[in-house]
Amino acid sequence: MLNKLYKGPRRDERGITGLETAIILIAFVVVASVFAYTVLSAGIFSSQKGQEAVYSGLAQTRATMEIKGSMFAYGNGTPGNLTVDRVSFTLTNAMKGQAVDLTPNDPAVGNNTHVTIISYTDNNQHISDLPWTIQFIGKNNADTLLEQDEQAVITVDLETVANGGLLTVSPGTYSTFTIEVKPVIGASLILNRTFPARIDPVMDLH
Repeated sequence: MLNKLYKGPRRDERGITGLETAIILIAFVVVASVFAYTVLSAGIFSSQKGQEAVYSGLAQTRATMEIKGSMFAYGNGTPGNLTVDRVSFTLTNAMKGQAVDLTPNDPAVGNNTHVTIISYTDNNQHISDLPWTIQFIGKNNADTLLEQDEQAVITVDLETVANGGLLTVSPGTYSTFTIEVKPVIGASLILNRTFPARIDPVMDLH
């Protein structure tokens, strides 16, 4: 008789234990599902941000320019008393990708729409926005965008800057200077050069 009384509660306990186990399992499944969803969402978000970073890097790289050939400097004045009045160099699209806007900063036409900035720095001064002009050579489509297989000769005017009082010291012999070309998209192009011991009408600065 006593054995029968003991067996009844045991069967009930087994049912309760099974129900508790089921609740615990359901709780584990719910927690695991929430955790998996969180991880998946974070992974998707990270992938999107990574993709954006890659595309941004590609856009910057594809809009990068490089100098083609040498930089030239031009002296102005009388023999033995020449000063450098301008420098020129040829740019091309490095990756043959995205076009670069090279609308010039030409004071002769009053152009204030240029987005590519060219600055000048030497031991005595820094000019953040120099006047410059552009001339395409060879294949081009007659606009001011530097595109695939195009070459643009950039002429930076130092004489106008000097006469306008922006240059405190005109560059001369042995002067080391830096010209930085900063497009609106893409990496800046930094050109470091030194003028030779004698200023000639035309000088190849390499």
